[in-house]
Amino acid sequence: MTAIGKQKSWCIGLFGAVLALQSLTAMSRVPDMPAERPLRQAQQPNIIFIFADDWGYGDLGIHGSTFCETPRLDQMAKEGTDFQNFTVNHPVCSPSRTAVMTGQFPARHSVHQHFASTKHHQRAGMPDWLDPKAPMLPRMLQQAGYATAHFGKWHLSNDHIADAPMPDVYGYNEYGAFNLPNLALEQMPTTESCPRAANFIRRHQDQPFFINLWIHETHTPHYPLQQYLDQFETLNEQQQVYAATVAEGDAGVGLILDTLKELGLDENTLVIFSSDNGLEWTGTKKQSDDTSTGPGLGTYYSVGETAELKGNKRSLYAGGIRVPFIARWPSVIPKGRVDRDSVLTAVDLLPTFMELARKELPADYTPDGVSIVNALRGGDFERTKPIFWKWAPAQAHPIVWPHQGIREGKWKLLFNEQLGKAELYDIEADWAEQTDLANEFPEVVERLVRRIDGWKATLPKDPPAHCFSRERVAE
Repeated sequence: MTAIGKQKSWCIGLFGAVLALQSLTAMSRVPDMPAERPLRQAQQPNIIFIFADDWGYGDLGIHGSTFCETPRLDQMAKEGTDFQNFTVNHPVCSPSRTAVMTGQFPARHSVHQHFASTKHHQRAGMPDWLDPKAPMLPRMLQQAGYATAHFGKWHLSNDHIADAPMPDVYGYNEYGAFNLPNLALEQMPTTESCPRAANFIRRHQDQPFFINLWIHETHTPHYPLQQYLDQFETLNEQQQVYAATVAEGDAGVGLILDTLKELGLDENTLVIFSSDNGLEWTGTKKQSDDTSTGPGLGTYYSVGETAELKGNKRSLYAGGIRVPFIARWPSVIPKGRVDRDSVLTAVDLLPTFMELARKELPADYTPDGVSIVNALRGGDFERTKPIFWKWAPAQAHPIVWPHQGIREGKWKLLFNEQLGKAELYDIEADWAEQTDLANEFPEVVERLVRRIDGWKATLPKDPPAHCFSRERVAE
């Protein structure tokens, strides 16, 4: 047996030993649905948002991967549109997901880094969980008559935090997740994310539904299935594991698309595939462990490709925040289209989905994003709001020096106030951010720095105290 085979057998054996117990005791909480469901509004589409984890821009066949195979995602792009100028609003997990949930930049909710321990949060000036009182996409869609569900990764708190709210508090009728608060039997196995979503579709095909499907691939630990390891047995050890992991995620997307087609729902269902940030850096760890998902293979096998983009996860360069964004809706979205012109970002999803649901945004809510419905339909789209980034990485690395950024018009500025350093890129002419123009256009740098300063003045100084754990009080 090869080293990978032995490692895989150990991983599956240990992970499988708890699977049966988890399957019996860790099923998602499924609150009783109301006896009378809201009547479906005319032409309300179903919405499925698939958010991968650390899946880099280059980890798709259509984006030029040299060893990964993604036939279902490639086909999804042929049946829809491949938007190549989409960015997330943070280069790590929890803040990026906060932007999707709230339609606002994560700094507005003091979510500056990933959720971990209370000590980590205190150092970062963060709450211990995302504020459930904040504007929330699933709750808004729930109020618009949608059945709402979350399957897969959570990480809007962490399993270090025992008293954080569960997903149903945020507006979900049903959930099954991992990276939940520290209730060991509540952690759903990663392999159940897509099957559970497909089951939810079957049970709610007669009403509009919204699913946040946040799959585990390609985050560590890696759990490559033997059938995919066999498929890529001619590759070297690192590529074999990574390609197998990508293939499982690709197959999960295929399961969702097949379920929709089987039930005759695909013509009225918007499916989007994206990723929470760029790919992980290749490391030295061959083995890894996660208290939420179990032991597996480590960063030694994280050998994804950025295409030509500079930077990876944790970086505000394109490789850290420009990610795949494939949208498929056969009756609406043009087929086989590649759009590199429309400047889209994660905070746009909430106003977009609400427009599609034919529901007005709450009167007291101000989104940081804009509706991209016209872009989805293949029409002209011109961004009317700037995109801001703000974060403070925990470690020093040359590629993560930018702590702030802005995209406005064709310009993207990366900035570090403490270092007094700035880089300026013309994204329309330099999509991969290879040529720094800061010295040539100092007036643009100055203007955009002022824009960042003005935006920062609108942010809260402290996180909401009602989102502090009891454990924090005891420290």
